[in-house]
Amino acid sequence: MIQAEKLVKKFDEYTALNGIDCTIQKGCIYGMVGSNGAGKSTFLRLITGVYRPDSGTVKVDGETVFDNPAVKARMAFVPDDLYFLNGSTMDRMAKCYKAAYPQFDEKRYRFLADSFRLTTNRPIHTFSKGMKRQASIIFALSCRPDYMFFDETFDGLDPVMRNLVKGLICEDVEDKQATAIITSHSLRELEDICDQLALLHEGGVVLESDVQNLKTGLFKVQVAFLQPFTQEQFTGMDIQHFEQNGSVAQMIVRGNRDEAVARLRAMEPVILDVLPLSLEEVFTYEMKALGYSFQDVLGKEAVSDEKKAV
Repeated sequence: MIQAEKLVKKFDEYTALNGIDCTIQKGCIYGMVGSNGAGKSTFLRLITGVYRPDSGTVKVDGETVFDNPAVKARMAFVPDDLYFLNGSTMDRMAKCYKAAYPQFDEKRYRFLADSFRLTTNRPIHTFSKGMKRQASIIFALSCRPDYMFFDETFDGLDPVMRNLVKGLICEDVEDKQATAIITSHSLRELEDICDQLALLHEGGVVLESDVQNLKTGLFKVQVAFLQPFTQEQFTGMDIQHFEQNGSVAQMIVRGNRDEAVARLRAMEPVILDVLPLSLEEVFTYEMKALGYSFQDVLGKEAVSDEKKAV
């Protein structure tokens, strides 16, 4: 189990993480999403002992990680910015991993390299971006870790490789009760693999839930009436987004779904449908509620360009 309490990390005058509290259970695939600079990568580097916390604690199975080789030997971390020894082949890198990880499984390494169709005696610097990421994933999984950390894991992988990696991660979690933390900007990639999801913004966890419960906090409603209507008629409902086209309206609502549906039915609509939200839509509207709106950014840019033109 991973436990973070009041975790803080600063770089000069910039605060990357600001008092995070988080508990990640064993045998869980935990997804992390957030705005750029939200602190996702920093969080992974603190858990894996790459960084030392400025204050607060992060513990794995009750032990701190920084300067703790025994705990680090049970972890594998695939960062967003990959690193390999200069001029090394996969076989040479495998020897390095084997020296650092006593449980490194060479048989599995060979099997995975064949599965990914990578040439192990070819210099890694000649690999494509996607092939380099595949190689790093192979090394991590061959370490047979109890804890796996993947930062933007699916970046650069084609659909076939993404599905293969997902299957391998799920297999290790199920067979070994391993724990995986995955960060990604592609919410669709997390939707079908993660048990839990955390939303980070400006160095803090603003939302944490299992995937299904996360979807029930916000829901989409499509409604139509014979008579003219406006948004003001839906009093008492927490409407995050409202879009009307003639007699039909679509809205994103926050709150109790059953209560909202009962209220709408009392208004006698001719159409009333409650539609599921994708994780991407949930993320968009949760971030909008925090004041982080893509449309706002576009609006500011347009205003700036207009001023320059004047």
